[in-house]
Amino acid sequence: MARGPSSSSSILLALLVAAAAAATATEAARLPGNWTEELRGAARRARHGHGYVWRHRRRAFENGLGRTPQMGWNSWNHFGCGINENLIKQTADALVNTGLAKLGYEYVNIDDCWAESDRDYQGNFVANRQTFPSGIKALADYVHAKGLKLGIYSDAGTRTCSQKMPGSLDHEEQDVKTFSSWGIDYLKYDNCNDAGRSVMERYTKMSNAMKTYGKNIFFSLCEWGRENPATWAGSMGNSWRTTDDIVDNWGSMTSRADQNDRWASYAGPGGWNDPDMLEVGNGGMSEAEYRSHFSIWALAKAPLLIGCDVRSMSQQTKDILSNWEVIAVNQDSLGVQGKKVQSNNGLEVVFHNLCISAFHEALCSTAKPQRALARF
Repeated sequence: MARGPSSSSSILLALLVAAAAAATATEAARLPGNWTEELRGAARRARHGHGYVWRHRRRAFENGLGRTPQMGWNSWNHFGCGINENLIKQTADALVNTGLAKLGYEYVNIDDCWAESDRDYQGNFVANRQTFPSGIKALADYVHAKGLKLGIYSDAGTRTCSQKMPGSLDHEEQDVKTFSSWGIDYLKYDNCNDAGRSVMERYTKMSNAMKTYGKNIFFSLCEWGRENPATWAGSMGNSWRTTDDIVDNWGSMTSRADQNDRWASYAGPGGWNDPDMLEVGNGGMSEAEYRSHFSIWALAKAPLLIGCDVRSMSQQTKDILSNWEVIAVNQDSLGVQGKKVQSNNGLEVVFHNLCISAFHEALCSTAKPQRALARF
């Protein structure tokens, strides 16, 4: 079991984090007068009572992957179905050229809409001939030559969520063999069009196929948290969605964080809670809110999957995504998910084995959020 803070230095760190967060006198004045005392109290309770760590961890999915939360990029949040092979190549180029790849952003993940509407005469997936004319194998070769990894998408149903391509239900082994032959490194597996069959049946079938034919493929279950996958998905895959899809606004982001927080004790090396992809840089939140978003995901040991257009991101967005100190909290080898240990008078304190962070709602008004506390 990982140790929590064991000395007054941890409390000092907590106070420094919170003090740095309240960056201006105006903002600091909006905090409750006893906020430092509240933070000290939370630190003491966390230090002496942080017994939740890995309490519920079951046998991890044994493919040796996901020892830390996955990092990379995914096409869906910004592009939806508007994807093609040139976009994927240019994104891989941008991850390298901006230095993001060196920081650990290694997966380039194609989401929905990459395939033809129907399978071929042998029942195999076929890449969309208009948007991916070179095929997925050639694209994987390009991405691998950049030192990166290529991810792909399918669905535990008859069709994917877009309805534009087939799902993998009852084609699990065939599809995993195809993905392996193409050199795929990551599979996001969605939950639409289930044909009335149970989540456990459908995800177990794909998990078994992955264990046999896809041992080198990171398996991301996108079940949306409907049947509490944190309690059973640890033996099936490397990460599991705990929430519905995120939307690029403060309320959606914080609600996903809260939903994800309850499952902290189930996360650890080899298997991670997933509150959905990052929205940083997509334009729906302020800079401070995006900084908080990134910090919260890092503390939660959430996947750090960029959801914006990295080819044209602002310097501000790049700075947030490149903060190596925040990334280090997410990627530390102990793999203990941060846990909210206090929510009182608007002050929320998140305990993590490396640090304690404070967020205060006074700095991000629910009526018109303009500031968020977790500055760095």
